[in-house]
Amino acid sequence: MATLSFEGHARGGLEEVAVEIEDLVIAGWTARDVAALNHHIEELKAIGVQPPSSVPLYYRVSADLLTQADKIQVVGADTSGEVEPVLVGAADRLWVTLGSDHTDRKAESFGVAIAKQICAKAVGRTAWRFEEVEAHWDRLTLRSYIEEGGRRVLYQEGPLGMIRAPRDLIAGWQGSARLPVGAAMFCGTFPAIGPIRPTGRFDMELEDPVLGRRLAHSYHVQSLPLVA
Repeated sequence: MATLSFEGHARGGLEEVAVEIEDLVIAGWTARDVAALNHHIEELKAIGVQPPSSVPLYYRVSADLLTQADKIQVVGADTSGEVEPVLVGAADRLWVTLGSDHTDRKAESFGVAIAKQICAKAVGRTAWRFEEVEAHWDRLTLRSYIEEGGRRVLYQEGPLGMIRAPRDLIAGWQGSARLPVGAAMFCGTFPAIGPIRPTGRFDMELEDPVLGRRLAHSYHVQSLPLVA
């Protein structure tokens, strides 16, 4: 179990939100566009990841992996982040934030579910009320940046209209369009710009062009040696 604490941004003001997360699920292979989905499958095949048996797939991972810290530790140099919208079920409403499904790519080549269980999952500290963005969800834009050669480089970018609608993803997992209280769901990601690769710093943002606001979070990655 993990506690996520957010500064909830609503059009009526700010509120402090704390949610005890008991269930963490990562929805994978969620692209609406078949060509984009096949592209993501092919880029993962290039690093040894086997294609999914069906789409989307839902991976259950330990809620203890969730972190809002600005630093995570990983083992080895074969991990990388990927930005995703994250839905959080609270007692009174559904919240939207962003997170990174940081994954061990070497382990992913022999077991995606195992690889997703290895690394911490970074989540932002600010969130929006889902009901304020649901009508224009497809227009929200997700981006990530990595640090490369001392420069900040765009790594992923796309509108949320490229991935399946959130209520469809929830229904695919639960059979109901309502996310249970105490559950968090990562909703999918976009292909990398260039090859999938590690970085010492991962920046991510979710932009709302309709209401003129943005969520952002960054974290550093410390790679530990395989042996002491």
